[in-house]
Amino acid sequence: MKDFTTTSYRQLLDALVRAGYSFQTVRDFVRQPEKKVILLRQDVDARNLHSLRFARIQAEYGIHSTFYFRVVPGSFDEFIIQQMAAMGHEIGYHYEDMDFANGDPAAALTYFEKHLAQLRSVESIDTICMHGSPRSKYDNRDIWNSYDYKKYDILAEPYLDLDFNQIFYLTDTGRRWDGYKVSVRDKVKSAFDLSFHQTRDIIDCIDRGDFPDQVMFNFHPERWTDDMTQWWQDYFIQKIKNSAKYVLIQLRQRA
Repeated sequence: MKDFTTTSYRQLLDALVRAGYSFQTVRDFVRQPEKKVILLRQDVDARNLHSLRFARIQAEYGIHSTFYFRVVPGSFDEFIIQQMAAMGHEIGYHYEDMDFANGDPAAALTYFEKHLAQLRSVESIDTICMHGSPRSKYDNRDIWNSYDYKKYDILAEPYLDLDFNQIFYLTDTGRRWDGYKVSVRDKVKSAFDLSFHQTRDIIDCIDRGDFPDQVMFNFHPERWTDDMTQWWQDYFIQKIKNSAKYVLIQLRQRA
């Protein structure tokens, strides 16, 4: 099975359904978490039509999930957002306002207010999630050292409000499921001693009955494609990016 295709994605969903998991949006989980549940979170960083494809596949399964949109070309699109919301998916803000403000919290808050209002003019926004921005020296979560997002009727920010010692976190950062090894910011403190490299590894664990009861998946749908030209192009580009991120992590640790 070639990974990072819609075929491998459907096989993962099939395994989760077979194992009896329910599915919740981040918003619904925060309000009333189920005991055996999957949170499918999508960061719509680019190629937003790939995210729309994910939304449609999930709708075929009767699954509702959360899509976090940036306010940049390639992500923000009113029509796509409205289509997803009509399917029952949650729309959230994938904020990167410390980057826009060059690290100035006051300016970042002004950007945050503007961009949140922009998204809310299209669809209701109840949760937000930071964009990792690996090339930036700023952590977008640092804005909340000075301000409180809950004053903006925001229920939660997953990195700040979910307990990842209780919820197993998996991200396809780096175009692999153990990409936390080369991730600058998309990683969490976790009590789980589990690691997977390919989607097939996850499916095998689910089928064995060894998968945790509460899991958040973080997908970047732009990485998942059935176009083999694009697939191989992404494969080689990501290998270069992962090497560069590894070097960046080492340099920052020494600084």
